[in-house]
Amino acid sequence: MSAVSSLDFDAQGVATKFVEARRLARYLADYPGTPPPDLSSAYQCQEHAIGLWGDAVVGWKVGWIPEPFSEQFGAQRLVGPVFRRDLQYARTNTVARVPVFEHGFAAVEGEFILQLAADAPADRLDWSPELARPLVKAMYVGIEIASSPLRNINDFGPAVVVSDFGNNAGLLLGPEIADWQSRDPESLACETRIDGELVGRGSAASLSGGPLAALAFALSCNARRGRPLHAGDLVSTGAVTGVHPIAVGQSAEVNFGAAGILRCIALAVTPVT
Repeated sequence: MSAVSSLDFDAQGVATKFVEARRLARYLADYPGTPPPDLSSAYQCQEHAIGLWGDAVVGWKVGWIPEPFSEQFGAQRLVGPVFRRDLQYARTNTVARVPVFEHGFAAVEGEFILQLAADAPADRLDWSPELARPLVKAMYVGIEIASSPLRNINDFGPAVVVSDFGNNAGLLLGPEIADWQSRDPESLACETRIDGELVGRGSAASLSGGPLAALAFALSCNARRGRPLHAGDLVSTGAVTGVHPIAVGQSAEVNFGAAGILRCIALAVTPVT
């Protein structure tokens, strides 16, 4: 991608094309327009898309921005919305059916999910992990379903990821971890398997600063957008074992030990009516 200015980026137009592709369950071989030059432009696009999508936001995914993109874009994390219709609750001994874009991008990520107990003060724009801690009602285990109509979305960098709902297509919410506040982050561990093959291991310590640092970022980023988080909101705090590509028909299992085992199978997304 060549360098562009914010004047070259049509946030409304790109949002319209992404939302149309998601509604029609179509994939995109190329980015639908001039890409966003920075994260500010990308979040403007995300705002337009949220309005066009027409579903309630029940939470936010937090994603890590690796080098050299983090230096280029001036941020180490990004956020994207989780919508009500894309939130599923995991049940013991069941396999969740999770829709993904068959010819787009699709991956699963084992994550720790934080739920807010109270509204975040709208006038606080800067949050630290310790300021965020008292806002937490509960921690759950979960799986983020990362999927986009754009098949190579992650190759374009974080601004493009942000512009398409942060590359999110759903959240599978598992059991609560009742004693998370007193646990060593390394003891909050999990491993991920695709079709029975081990593809990654990690723990809450794998996340830079831990889950609370991810929550603090989500609180700060959304407050500056005029979207302070609210009681009940869920924040998926980042991929613990990595981002693991999955194809339609494949199954994933994330084992959180005593906290439970989450299982899902990827199905082709269908048009939204």
